[in-house]
Order: sequence, then C-alpha cells, then structure tokens
Amino acid sequence: MATFKDLGLEENLLQAITDMGFETPSEVQEKTIPILLDRETDIVSLAQTGTGKTAAFGFPMLQKIQIESRTTQGLILSPTRELCLQITKEIESYGKHKKGLNVVAVYGGASIQDQARQIKKGAQIIVATPGRMKDMIGRGMIDISKIEYCVLDEADEMLNMGFYEDITEILSHSPKDKSTWLFSATMPKDVAKIAKKFMHSPVEITVGSKNVGTESVSHEYYLVNARDRYLALKRLADANPDIFSVVFCRTKRDTQKVAERLIEDGYNAAAIHGDLSQNQRDLVMKSFRTRQIQMLVATDVAARGIDVDNITHVINYQLPDEIETYTHRSGRTGRAGKSGVSIVIVSKSELRKIKSIEKIIQRNFTKKEVPSGMEICETQLFHLANSIKNTEVNHEIDAYLPNINEVLENFSKEELIKKVFSVEFTRFYNYYKNEKDLNSTVAGDTSIGNSEDSVRYFINIGGRDDFNWMSLKDLLKDLLSLGQDDVFRVDVKDSFSFFNTDKKHQELVLNIFNDFKLDGRNISVEISKDGRKKGGGRSGGKGRSKGKRGGKSFDGGGSGFKGKSRRRSSERPTGKGTGGKRRRRN
Repeated sequence: MATFKDLGLEENLLQAITDMGFETPSEVQEKTIPILLDRETDIVSLAQTGTGKTAAFGFPMLQKIQIESRTTQGLILSPTRELCLQITKEIESYGKHKKGLNVVAVYGGASIQDQARQIKKGAQIIVATPGRMKDMIGRGMIDISKIEYCVLDEADEMLNMGFYEDITEILSHSPKDKSTWLFSATMPKDVAKIAKKFMHSPVEITVGSKNVGTESVSHEYYLVNARDRYLALKRLADANPDIFSVVFCRTKRDTQKVAERLIEDGYNAAAIHGDLSQNQRDLVMKSFRTRQIQMLVATDVAARGIDVDNITHVINYQLPDEIETYTHRSGRTGRAGKSGVSIVIVSKSELRKIKSIEKIIQRNFTKKEVPSGMEICETQLFHLANSIKNTEVNHEIDAYLPNINEVLENFSKEELIKKVFSVEFTRFYNYYKNEKDLNSTVAGDTSIGNSEDSVRYFINIGGRDDFNWMSLKDLLKDLLSLGQDDVFRVDVKDSFSFFNTDKKHQELVLNIFNDFKLDGRNISVEISKDGRKKGGGRSGGKGRSKGKRGGKSFDGGGSGFKGKSRRRSSERPTGKGTGGKRRRRN
C-alpha cells in the first residue's frame, strides 16, 4: 500500500498530513496526486462523495504554486458556500507549514468588500461559488487572467444547480493554457459537455464505476401511500433509536415543514435550506456535528458541503428531480470505511424510479416493511436495556441510595424491572397501539400501474413543450383534482406523453380534456393501448403556453410548472426556527 511520501509530496505537506493524522492515501488520492505532480495536464476525476477529493487536488496545487508571489494562481469553484468554506479550511490546513499562503473564500451572503480587500492583499488561491465569483470579476475586483490551475469541484452539482453560464463566463476570463481539474461524483451529459468545451485531452480517472454507488451503503425502500409518508418517517426513526441522519426533501418549503413537524413531535430535528442566513446555517451545522440534532432535514443544494462523519442513515423523504442526484445523497453515509443505509420512502406512483436508480448506481434495492407499533416497542425496550447495561455508575448517587432502597424495599427484582421498563414501554405502546399498518397494500408490479384496474392515456404534449414527468404529473393532478398517487406511470416523450389513472377516473379524465385548450392550443387526451394512442389524435404546436383558466383552458405557468429538469422554487417558509428539542412525542 502506497504512502503519501510515495506520491511525491514535499516535506512541509507531509508534515501537515502527519499533523492531521492521515496515514494512507485514499484510492482517488493515490491515482490523482502523482499525475498532477508529474505533469501539466487537464484531468477528469470521478469518485464518490467522501472519498478525499479535496486532498487529491489540494496537495498538488499547494506544491505547484509560488508562495512568494501575490498573484492568484489557483481557482477552485464549488457549488455552495458551505462547501466553499469547507474546502478553504482544508486547503489552509494542508498548507499550514507553507508560510505566506493566503487562501480566500469568495461566496454570497458575506461582505463583498471584505472579500475584495482580502484578495487585494494577495491570494495565491481563491475558493469561490460561481455566482459571487462572476459578480466580482464583473466588478473588476478579481483578476484570474494569470491563474495556472482551475478546479471544478462537484461539477455535476454545479451544473445541476444551473451554473453552466456562470462557469462559462468565469472561464472566459482565464488563460487558455491553464490546467483544468474537474472532480465529480457522476458523469451526466452536461459534465461531459464542460469537459469537451474547456479541457484538452484530459486524463480520466475513475474510482469504482461512473455514477456507481459505494459498496458500503445498503439501499432500502418502503412502499407507502403518499399521505402516510410522514408517519413512515417517524416510525423509521423510532425503529432506529441511535439514528443520526440526513433527511432529503425536494423543496425549501417541504424541508421546513417536515422539520417543524418532527420538532413538534419531540424529535431532535432541524432544517437546512437556502432561506437560512449564514449564521443560522452555522448554528444548525454545529448542533448536527455535536449530535444535538439527530435528524437534519435538507434540500439537495443546502446539503452540499455537509461533511459529517458517522451519519448512519440517509432518508429520501422525496426522491430528487434528477435521478443522478441520488448518488450524492447516498454518499453522505457509509464513509471512512463505515457502513450506512440509504432509505427511500416511496409511493406507488414513484416506484418506477427505483429501477432507474438501480441502473445508475448498479446496486439493488431491498424492499422493506415499515415496522409495526409493537415491533417498535420491542426495539425501544431492548435499546433501553442495553443503555442501562452500558451506563457507568455515577457514585454521587450513593448518598441517596438508602432512601431509594427504603421506597422500593417491598418490590422484587422482577417487579422493579417491570416498573422501570414500563415507563418507556407505556409511552410507545399508548402511541402505537391503535396505529394502522402503513405498508401499501398494492403489491409488486401492480403498484406501478400494470393492474387491469388502470387506464393508460395518450396526451399530445411532451418534452418539446418544456415538460418532464414530474411537472406533467403536477399539471394533471391539478387539472383533475386528484391525489398524489392517482396519476401514475407518467412517461414523457418529445412531442407526446402517456399517463395512467385508475379506471374509476376514466370518465373524469375524458370529460376534462374534451375540447380542452392550453393557451389556445387544443390538448388531446385519448385512451392508449400498449403504449400507443388508439386513434389518429390531434397534434399540437411547439412551445408552452401562458393561457388563462377560463372555460376549458389553463395557465400552465401559474402553478409553477416549468418543466424540464429545473428546480422549483418554493415559498419562503414561515414559523419556528430550526432548532430541536428533547426527542420524544406525546
């Protein structure tokens, strides 16, 4: 096994490595560092979150820059301010024995003037988020015309967050002969597009397989009715008393709502999302790292930069808009050689996405049953027994023992055990004794619409009209006033799509779309057979509309249906803050 010295690192960096307690390089470090030290080259390095990518590019950059120069020589772009600050801190730690090193973090939510002053003093390395970096370049506050190394960290996430144009603009101000180092967990088309446009014959390094999930993480899904999603989340938390988890939601509003409900029900929970101030986010993360918070409810964007060890579970309360994002989520657990569990709470209309994720991560999901109330009671009792067994005796209690013994002297050992454990058992028993079975009654493949009791429809709008499966499903649910699970198997093609409902909704669907218009365009819905429309159907033109709801027309824009794979913005949440309280419910 190679050592850091074998990789060719200089003595002051090796001393920093010793100070931090690193012993052997990770696979991505072992494969990447020698190449970057040996030659000037572009590189694409694909590795999962938590595999040590920051050190893989940080050490080579520190060894290659000229510390005595005040010119900015290295630029590191990252998707979020949390990750930006984390990288800055790590680079400073790596270069602690390089006197004169100045690493400046550039990100939104902090004083732009203060950041400009720090750079003016001479910053050999700038770590930045794309939005703030583009702003400061535009104001003439940063000069990157002489940089020699540019790192695109978490490139897939930056592009997923819509930073393609910002990155293009930033790189246009940099030298063409610089070395570009791209690091990513997955390799979607947009990342390949960046590599082709801005890199010259890059060396490609892959740790594992592209987009594949780590072997230390097991993947489970729980099939429930959509309305029971929150109840299932609580049961999974109760069934894992030592849970230390990140719970993912799609929107800021859902994140805040779920966190508030958990707090009200007595769990140690908090929310982290884009509407929090930097100070609030710092407080939440401090509480999470010290385990005062057991369940951190987060959006995908806010979760970038969460670098916390020993996370036991990642819970997908809602699946992400982009399937590839699941790889990032599950990478939060199972790190540093430890095992972890990635859980998906899924409704029958979403079950088809499990198969898509399995293909990407090349791992199989295990279908699990949401535990019953009595199973949870049993788990909690044994957890209490083990806690008592492992508790160290505090001998300060000795002075009180005579009086305690006097109070309890008439009880046998068995009676005392029953009384002690009844305190915990009764709480859970009273809560769960009348609770229903949350597992969906729809079994196997029938849960994704293959049942004889469902109808498949053809509709003449699709991807060309700026729809994806989720935005079209939302539109249909709104028009038909149906529930989350009542519209399923939504397949969006280029100029048309398919969807299913139960047979009982057939008349409703056909009536709603009888002479229906979207911004003056006729929308045709017909019963399909074997994935094909029955009749000739009417075709529509390109482009989405902004019509008005009146008679049978609909304003698609009014409900936030933006289609394609853009993230929906959510309302600014209101209500309680982000802190938690002592874990337990009524």
